[in-house]
Formats: sequence, structure tokens, C-alpha cells
Amino acid sequence: AFRTDEGLVLFDASSAFTGRGVTASLRSWADDPIHTLVYTHGHVDHVGGSGFLMADATERGHGAPRVVGHEQVGARFERYRATDGWNKAINARQFGPGFGGGMRRPDGSEVRFLPDQTLECTDTYRTDLDLAVGGLEVELHHARGETDDHTWAWIPSHRAVAVGDFVAWVFPNAGNPQKVQRYPGEWAAALRTMLALEPELLLPAHGLPVIGRERVSTVLGDLATALERLVADVVAAMNQGATLDEIVHAVRVDDDLIRRPWLRPIYDEPEFVVRNTYRLYGGWWDGDPANLKPPPALDLARELADLAGGADTLAERAQTCSEVGDHRL
Repeated sequence: AFRTDEGLVLFDASSAFTGRGVTASLRSWADDPIHTLVYTHGHVDHVGGSGFLMADATERGHGAPRVVGHEQVGARFERYRATDGWNKAINARQFGPGFGGGMRRPDGSEVRFLPDQTLECTDTYRTDLDLAVGGLEVELHHARGETDDHTWAWIPSHRAVAVGDFVAWVFPNAGNPQKVQRYPGEWAAALRTMLALEPELLLPAHGLPVIGRERVSTVLGDLATALERLVADVVAAMNQGATLDEIVHAVRVDDDLIRRPWLRPIYDEPEFVVRNTYRLYGGWWDGDPANLKPPPALDLARELADLAGGADTLAERAQTCSEVGDHRL
């Protein structure tokens, strides 16, 4: 949040689960009206709490904030509404039943994945947009990375970049197995563009800020390098005719990078980004003829069990593999 002569400029609104607390925390710092709310992208943990900001404005007699985002944010909202059940299912699978199928109001009624009170963008842009609010200059830039609707901002007076999810103190989330296409190469290019500005303050949407030109340069540079090398290696292997299976088990991120705190593979991981890069350039088929038009998985499992001498034999072998640490088998 930035205080200006015309009111506050905010980046993102948190989620429906945290929006009330975030609004209270904001108001413990400043009573100014919210002039502009910038969505860095349309994920629900960045926009779902906007209804609490609107309720706060109404209670205080303030006008509604201007809401600025990339032109694709609205399309994302429509997709979320069209795939409400699917998004609940995959988030319940990933985060537990409390986030997904268990999303209900106290009266038992169902809550939509994209909260009904989420504010729509009032102002959108395509490539770049310059904002001037109460003496504060903010330059918005679009780049595809975790999403196709992502915005990052340069605030010259603070030599600061507000980066949304381009930096999140984990390995870049460019390979989430359950989500739509992500763009690791363009993600790296955006980081290089930020780096060229020589920022002294990095403001991520998740995790601590990074302060100091050298520190910011190291973080941005490491993230960009990891993605650039990974994408280059995947594409090089594809150009040699390698299958996805061969690529997944060959492409690695250097140990000296993956050990760094801002590249920890604890949410996404390089293997998933490899798969997503292959999908981006090569489509959904992995190059294995058996997977082009496969039989139903249950039928194949029955055949394998019969060949192995029964399901119990297969289960015993799986247990043995697990005990020696070969969990993939």
C-alpha cells in the first residue's frame, strides 16, 4: 500500500479468507480513502478480498476505489464462473476439503470459487499503463508468467517493483499440474526487464520484501536464470526428438540455484515446469504411442494384475519398492 495526496494505492486485495484481516490491518495504518486498487492478476487469493475493501469504503462514506487490471482479468473471472465446480474440486484436492468442496457459508449455503463480492476492473489496459495518483507515479506493465493476465509495477520515486507472483520465495509456479497453461520463458523475460530498472525494493505478493539493489538483483537474476536454462534445455531436447519421458528425467536445475531460499521447490518444482514447457511447445501428447489412444486405466490394470499373478502380487511388489525409496514405481 502507498499513501498519496489523493488516497491509498493498493496492490491486490488478498482472498475471501483473509480479506477481513487484511482490511483491518490496513486501517490500523491509514484511514485514507482507497483511491486505486491494482490487481496484479486475477487469482482468487489476490482479488477475492476486494469485497471487504468495498464494504469498508461504504462504511466510512468513501467512494468506490478505481480497480485497475489487465484486460484478460475479466476473461479469467468468466472462466472461473463457468468452471466453478472444477476449480473447487482441484483446490480441495490440493489444499484440503476446506478449500473447495467445503467452501460454505455459516448457514450451509454454497460459496462460489470466485466470491460474488469480488470487484470487477473499472480500468483495464493491454500492454502498459501509466498511473498518477496524488503525486505518486506508477508504471504498470503486462507480462505472461504464472498467468496470462499478470501485471507488475515500477514505482520510480521508491525505485520499487511490485511484482505480484513473479516472485514468491519458492520455485516459480510455472508448472502447476492442475492449472491452465503457464509461461516460464516470458516469466524470465519479465524478470530481466525488472532487473534492467535497477530496483532497490522488491515487493512480492507472497513473502517478505527484498531491500537493497544487490539483493534485489540477485533474487531477480537467479529466478530468471533458473527458468531460462530450464526452458532452453527442454526446447533443445524437443528439437532432438526426445519424448516427454526422456526430457522429464534428464532436465535439471543446477544445485547451486535450487538451494537458494527464493528458489525452494516446495510449492511448484522444476519437473512440473518441464512438463508445462513441453505442453506449451509440443501439445498434450507425450510422444509415447501407448498414450495416444490408451485403453481405460481400469482395463489395463486388470491385464497387468493377471500377468503378474494377481493384484496381491502387484501390491506386494509396490510395497517393496516403496520400502527401498523407489516411490515412483
